[in-house]
Order: sequence, then C-alpha cells, then structure tokens
Amino acid sequence: MRCPYCKSEETSVVDSRDTEENAIRRRRQCEKCDKRFTSYEHIELSNLSIIKKDETRQEFDREKLKRGLLKACEKRPVSTEAIENAVNEIESTLRKKEETEVNSKIIGELVMKKLQKLDKVAYIRFASVYKEFTDVEAFQEEIKKLLSK
Repeated sequence: MRCPYCKSEETSVVDSRDTEENAIRRRRQCEKCDKRFTSYEHIELSNLSIIKKDETRQEFDREKLKRGLLKACEKRPVSTEAIENAVNEIESTLRKKEETEVNSKIIGELVMKKLQKLDKVAYIRFASVYKEFTDVEAFQEEIKKLLSK
C-alpha cells in the first residue's frame, strides 16, 4: 500500500478490523514519514447493474455513490467515516436484494434516508437535485416535510 502523503511503498498495518459491510478496515503507518492513514478492503461481489431513469443500465459504482454523498455534505460537520459508513450500508442493502439490477430510484431513496439522519442541510441539498426542485416553493415544501418528522 502506497502512503498518500509521501508516496512511499513502505507502510505497515497498525490495526485491522472487520466491518459489518463485508470490508476490512486497516490503520496503516508509513515507515518513511510516520503518518497514519486508513484503508478499506472490500470483497468483490457479483456485478450489480443500475437501471437509470432513461432505462439505460450502468454498473454500480461505489465511488460515484460516495462522491454524491461527499458533495451533499460538503462544508458540513459530517465526518468522512460517517460518509463511508453510509456508503457501506447502502451498498450492503443493495447487495442483499436478490436482483442483480436495481432501479436508480431505490438508491436515491436510500441516500435520502441516510442523509436525513446525518445532516438535514445535506439532505435538502441532495433532495433538491434528486427531486429536481424548480422553485423556492419546492424547497419550502421539502423543509416543511422534514420539520414535521
């Protein structure tokens, strides 16, 4: 494993743990610069296809899901660990389904549920794009729904 700070290939595993989402979390330390970082090893599972709105199919991309969550949580007090956990839980939920094709709407709903728990502002950001808000009234309506829960 290459150090993300100094690019040295001399790193050692300090701690290793299994996660609930079919991954192994490893704390590593660079032998050269002594900085620590975390890596995750994920088990490669069967391909999962996403059915988009226009009926095209696309392979499930864990990193795309993570980027979407990171974008929604940008400049918000949400840790990268919380985002990683959300990604793991969403992927785990999708893989537990018997189908190898999942509608993108299901993923959007799962993301919205996670964001609702993590950060209300991030939820509204994501919802505004996902639900394609066209005016301020749509924002207000979603905020009213959020506050009533």
